[in-house]
Amino acid sequence: MSTFKPKAVPSTTVNDLDALGSPILLDVREPDEWEAGHAHDAWFWPLGRLDQVRAELPLNQKIVCVCRSGGRSAKATELLRSWGLDAVNLEGGMQAWAQAGRPVERDDGTPGTVA
Repeated sequence: MSTFKPKAVPSTTVNDLDALGSPILLDVREPDEWEAGHAHDAWFWPLGRLDQVRAELPLNQKIVCVCRSGGRSAKATELLRSWGLDAVNLEGGMQAWAQAGRPVERDDGTPGTVA
């Protein structure tokens, strides 16, 4: 039997976000998911293109990675942390965000949805 245990990805919940101060919410979903609905102040960079914006991500600010349910954002969190950034995963992703009653909107400001 293997004794290998993967490292737990640091995470936070929607209810604990306010305690983090003013983190950057980094949405790593695909464009169609973003267009359907996202958090108002979120930054949008799909997981597959994060390496293209590495230099634009702040070294001195907490980054909360988010996707639909938390799987892709966990991968993004691991990647950002490997680059030395202070990143955590949002447990439950945008589904948890919406279920908690937090606003979801489209780029034009109209109400959005989380698919």
